[in-house]
Amino acid sequence: MGETMEAPRGKTLKLLLLVLNCAMLSLGTCGGPLLMRLYFVHGGARVWLSSWLETGGWPIIFVPLAVAYSRRHAAEGPSTRLVLMDPFLFVASAIIGVLTGLDNYLYAYGVARLPVSTSALLIAPQLAFTAGFAFLLVRQLFTSYSINSVFLLTIGAGVLAMHTSSDRPEGESNRQYYAGFVMTLGAAALYGFILPLVELTYKKAKQAITYSLVLEMQLVMCFFATAFCTIGMLVNKDFQAICREARNFELGEARYYVVLVWNAIIWQFFFLGAIGVVFYSSSLFSGIVIAVLLPVTEILAVICFQEKFQAEKGVSLALSLWGFASYFYGEFKHAKKEKKQRQQQQETEARQQGLP
Repeated sequence: MGETMEAPRGKTLKLLLLVLNCAMLSLGTCGGPLLMRLYFVHGGARVWLSSWLETGGWPIIFVPLAVAYSRRHAAEGPSTRLVLMDPFLFVASAIIGVLTGLDNYLYAYGVARLPVSTSALLIAPQLAFTAGFAFLLVRQLFTSYSINSVFLLTIGAGVLAMHTSSDRPEGESNRQYYAGFVMTLGAAALYGFILPLVELTYKKAKQAITYSLVLEMQLVMCFFATAFCTIGMLVNKDFQAICREARNFELGEARYYVVLVWNAIIWQFFFLGAIGVVFYSSSLFSGIVIAVLLPVTEILAVICFQEKFQAEKGVSLALSLWGFASYFYGEFKHAKKEKKQRQQQQETEARQQGLP
């Protein structure tokens, strides 16, 4: 992640923190789409409101920030800085935040128009976009296995595109369905760009990147994403419609607000987990975790909402799983090769040191 980055004390701690962030990312990846779809299925219709909820829970970040500050204060004493972020990181985080707000809208529009089991499969090519942008921005290396994975994930999305009529929700036109289809793919592409952009920001930073600083960056990103969606809500008059929509919500007015609140909370788990995985590993690994969980999200959607699971979805799911397996196998072989090379290098150095 760069020479300036402050590593956690010991590999065990780093692994534990990576696992914790993977768990948060898993909860957000599976729970966020289901709660968002629950809102739309039972009478919700505000896309800007749903996109706002994806980052609207940003004040939650103050909790881990306060814990991180107290730990720094205990170690550094009265000289502890309250804010670590410099102007460069603030501006970069603000720009990424606006892009995140746009991505939120694209994704929420897709979930409003498509069953979760379909939108989950359409998000699968995000791994391909993440890999491509990671190669361009942070020089992430490609292998024949990762290229095969990208190809399979792309074909999987194409299979869904060719068979859409049987999957269209009742009362929805072909135009609305295709718009949701395109918007969801756009969201996958944009977030596939955002993750490597975050990693690039880490690399270009002129100060040590600690987890406290990562939390500050995430706070700024979520704030600007929420501000972007707030403008959309104001223009679309969503704030005035909330009370009326709550009264007509099929699950009841009280549960309407419960759904909204939990939407905001669960999505924060997603963003905190994603940014944490990028910090402790890489943007590509974050994309992999998201991609691996998409079939789980799809199965949960079929169970929770009794969504149809047609043959084309089965083919698309099989291609996606094949793509994931191809990528993981390639990474396993690459790691094994690197380990062997390191061992050979160490043996060579040991022999050289033993020479008279």
